[in-house]
Amino acid sequence: MKNNVVVVTGVPGVGSTTVMQKAMDKLIEEKISYKMVNFGSMMFEVAKEEGLAEERDQMRKLNPETQKRIQKMAGRKIAELSKHSPVAVDTHSTVKTPKGYLPGLPAWVLNELNPDMVIVVETDGDEILMRRMGDESRNRDLETTKSIEEHQFMNRCAAMAYGVLTGATVKIVKNKNGLVDNAVEELISVLR
Repeated sequence: MKNNVVVVTGVPGVGSTTVMQKAMDKLIEEKISYKMVNFGSMMFEVAKEEGLAEERDQMRKLNPETQKRIQKMAGRKIAELSKHSPVAVDTHSTVKTPKGYLPGLPAWVLNELNPDMVIVVETDGDEILMRRMGDESRNRDLETTKSIEEHQFMNRCAAMAYGVLTGATVKIVKNKNGLVDNAVEELISVLR
């Protein structure tokens, strides 16, 4: 296996988790196994244990210093996992907070993870907006298409910065409506 740590990112509602899960399922059929870890879930475990959040979407409203500390703790846990088997980390390149964009993988997390590849899942902002509006399972802030597209731009910038800092390659995977299988195949092609 070529990659020990792969980071898969995307704005909320783009479908990066769905694409990643389907890719992992297909790779298992080929006897290629990554441990799939959701960075936000790992952070939420830490935040919940400390009584800082009762639901996952509350974390982005925590003060930046608290978020940074939680990120660091989650990064350490994932780094430990990657010592034993390849890991695919499902996360966000940036997190939109009331005070601006927070890097999803700041230097202290990148240093721990040292990813081989950063994958950014994207689609058109209007598609993401419609997906978010149809997802009643999450308590997401309502945004405009323009703000979603800005967020995707910030994710691309962050992903390239992560690549510069770690030597990781950066791949953009498009997840267009009705074409999830194409996105899955594109992801699989770089994970083999």
